[in-house]
Amino acid sequence: MKAVNVGIIGCGNISGIYFQNTTQFDILNVIAGADLIPERIQAKADQYPIKSYPSGAELLKDPDIEFVINLTTPPDHAQICLEALEAGKHVYVEKPLSVTREDGQRILKLAAEKGLYVGGAPDTFLGAGIQTCRKLLDEGVIGTPVAATAFMMIPGHESWHPDPEFYYKVGGGPMFDMGPYYLTALVNLLGPIRRVTGSAQISFPQRTITSEPKHGTKIDVEVPTHVAGVLDFVDGPVGTIITSFDVSGAKVPFIEIYGSEGTLSVPDPNTFGGPVVLRRRGEEEQEISLTHGYAENSRGLGVADMAYAIRSGRPYRANSQVQYHVLEVMHGFHDASASGKHYEVQSSCQRPEAFPEGHEGESVLK
Repeated sequence: MKAVNVGIIGCGNISGIYFQNTTQFDILNVIAGADLIPERIQAKADQYPIKSYPSGAELLKDPDIEFVINLTTPPDHAQICLEALEAGKHVYVEKPLSVTREDGQRILKLAAEKGLYVGGAPDTFLGAGIQTCRKLLDEGVIGTPVAATAFMMIPGHESWHPDPEFYYKVGGGPMFDMGPYYLTALVNLLGPIRRVTGSAQISFPQRTITSEPKHGTKIDVEVPTHVAGVLDFVDGPVGTIITSFDVSGAKVPFIEIYGSEGTLSVPDPNTFGGPVVLRRRGEEEQEISLTHGYAENSRGLGVADMAYAIRSGRPYRANSQVQYHVLEVMHGFHDASASGKHYEVQSSCQRPEAFPEGHEGESVLK
């Protein structure tokens, strides 16, 4: 099958793992990169055999590029996606799909009009850990799912990230930064969400960067940094989620699914591996051996799956319907907090197709 020629727009922190991992898939041929900061794209051009462009607009003019990976910051996601689609390119975007629901809808509409594919992060739910959990749920190992919990509670990014301001601006915050990992995993495991409610607040209106090179810089916080939500899934389970940049630490599970016959502890949805822990009624707790491949950091797996879909026309897993559904749910928590009412989710999606058991390597994608 002919490889898909790829260009990467945005060569910041997250780009390193994409450049590295895309070389592992025969279906992907990264031929170009672009960044507004010359040092960033030069560093990648020194490391990989790519053409370098000073901007995404210049990269999009390259007729050899079929597929764009959009790794810009969240406020730029929508514009780059729309420009890529207008240029006739398929596009895979880092999370979230866009900052606003309106822009997300514009992206979906334009992709449909152009007959192009849009997908995006996170693709961690395709890893060995969550795919093992999906298999256990689909086999009914914990009976009928009745509830779920999800927790992401950390101090924030200003102590380690070299450029953390955007985490506290519109499009950031713990829900929009980390919520996509947790909510995408939950949708993959339990299906779409019909209604949410929540409470959200800015606990500390100003943050001080303690990392380099911006040590001492003050950040005015624009978005909620502690969000507590409740989710009603279409198929019945009730979920609870907390995302926070306001705590020093917490001893809580990442995700747990509670069923009529047992409890399943799901690994960190920001990773691809385990552990997966099962507690069945009347039995001792046990760690379950992973049944699927891709347990290491495999960011780019969703890109490869999408590239095979481009060539074959089959559905792909990290798709824009899931992305938009998660985007709307995240806004729903904020809206519910502001209005004091439940938010009825308007969008829906299908649970992405599970990977076959026991496969390791690219053959699982074909």
